[in-house]
Amino acid sequence: IGLVYWGMGDYPNALVFYEKALLIGKESLPSNHPDLAMYYNNIGSVYYNMGDYSKALEYNEKALIIRQQSLSANHPDLAISYNNIRFLTTFFRHDPHFSRGNEKALEIQQQHLPPNHPDLAASYANIGNLYYNMGDYSKIFPYYEKVVAIQQQSLPPNHPHLAMSYSNIGSVYKDMHDYSKALEYYRKAFSIQQQSLPPNHPHLALTYKFIDTVCYSMINYAKLFMNVLHKLEKSHGH
Repeated sequence: IGLVYWGMGDYPNALVFYEKALLIGKESLPSNHPDLAMYYNNIGSVYYNMGDYSKALEYNEKALIIRQQSLSANHPDLAISYNNIRFLTTFFRHDPHFSRGNEKALEIQQQHLPPNHPDLAASYANIGNLYYNMGDYSKIFPYYEKVVAIQQQSLPPNHPHLAMSYSNIGSVYKDMHDYSKALEYYRKAFSIQQQSLPPNHPHLALTYKFIDTVCYSMINYAKLFMNVLHKLEKSHGH
């Protein structure tokens, strides 16, 4: 009945019946039974659709705890729980569960998927993006480089997703003020986009803007360096 209400978008009534199912399950099943995890997961889904993300996260974590106790370490339902938590904690970026959820989901995917599978690339990109948002640049490159390696094997050489990956790496170098490296990767991205996108596509304009910004920064750095050098020469001259 709860599922019917959920399908109708009547989330308050769906919650009533899902909570009744959970209550009956608690009275009749062992505390680590996988069905209880399913009930918690269902309730979490209702809270998510109602926009109560903290409650959704709470119930998905309860589902995860039971699945960790009752399922094998590489069970697909565990990956679902980790992915749910990973997604929900995007609303709480600084929550430590966000990183753990990503990495645990990745571990399970690595056991079940071939090494060049696109889903693995997506998980690597998610973790790289997390570290980028945190400003932890030293941890970004291994993940972004794995994304590129998979895409080079599984996508055509002029695929827009590959251009996006090059652009992401360029942005990291730009933020680190390594402008020559940033320019190298932005140019790779721009070259692919010119081949694969229409000339008025916004991604082309955005990458061109990135290139222009980096070139401007390089000129300013060169001017600053020359000014410093000139001052040093004057001071030594005196």
